[in-house]
Amino acid sequence: MADPRLTVTGDGMGEDSPVRQAALEVESHVGDGGWDQPPRLFALVLTADLLAAQPELADELGDPESYTPIEQELPQGREVEDLLPEIGWPGEVAGCAVVMERLTLPAEAEAQLPDDPTAAVEFAAEHPDRQEMRIVAAVLRDGPAHVAVRPRVPADAPLIEGPGLVPGLVELLTETLADDA
Repeated sequence: MADPRLTVTGDGMGEDSPVRQAALEVESHVGDGGWDQPPRLFALVLTADLLAAQPELADELGDPESYTPIEQELPQGREVEDLLPEIGWPGEVAGCAVVMERLTLPAEAEAQLPDDPTAAVEFAAEHPDRQEMRIVAAVLRDGPAHVAVRPRVPADAPLIEGPGLVPGLVELLTETLADDA
């Protein structure tokens, strides 16, 4: 069955913001590695804080008011949606971002999905209207979020983006930043 946390909704790109720029930086970085990558997780640290701790990085880092993504290791063999509820970030982390690739189906195909998870995966993989997508979701501890979705085909497909495109995933990320996480 399709994971409702990964349902894409369209609400427009939204305004430019530091969290949007962080999401786009992560998407570009991961995109440089091509497709068929495992999920990736990034801590987002205020660049000014990173520069205060490591001033020697001044030539490598951008605007102090931006966020610098720092990749974290993820255990292999588990779905990100199952791992995120187990993650909590220290206070120095201003936000986080996750990148994953998923198959999506048109809404009319979801009614045909088998109840058995293994059969559902097989059904989606063989469906003629399936689309592979790279999803990047980024959230900040103080609330702002941004999501970028890139279709695999065509190769020059435009990036679909907005703060509320995958609200369930944004919620999972936000919960990793809760004080009691």
